Amino acid sequence: MHTQTVLAVALAALLTTSCAKRVPGPPDAAPGAPHVSWVIMSGDRDNADREFVCQSDSRNGCVMPASRANEQAFADVHVYYHGAGAETKYQGTVAIGFLEGAAAASTAPTNIVVKKDESIANQSVTGIVTSKPGTYAVAFELTATVTEAGKIEPIRQSVRVVVQ
Repeated sequence: MHTQTVLAVALAALLTTSCAKRVPGPPDAAPGAPHVSWVIMSGDRDNADREFVCQSDSRNGCVMPASRANEQAFADVHVYYHGAGAETKYQGTVAIGFLEGAAAASTAPTNIVVKKDESIANQSVTGIVTSKPGTYAVAFELTATVTEAGKIEPIRQSVRVVVQ
């Protein structure tokens, strides 16, 4: 598969309403406040969700394998956008620093609405993990707008990920 094709697939953000059994939450989220949580998985071309790496409500470090010349490593970053009891709109970007390719290729634009009668929406980004060991970030630069209240809340968060 060509790198451009893989990057195109990696950038395809999948938006779904989630009914997951266990969606992590940040340990410091106030009830009814807009917030995001996340899970990072790793694996191979056939299944980027093979191995659990880390999640937002865990105190464990995020450590994942680097791609090798003879074996590409893949990652799947799942981001959960939590509703605030009223329609909540999330806009901005999620930059995933450990994905291979141009800087713009690892930035997922976000424009997601969690409807009043929904509790969560999901965005997933899958891509090839860099072959360069080091420390990278998953950076959330979002604005959450609670429509009924006209409340606007910035969400700025950075997750440290070690690739080895």
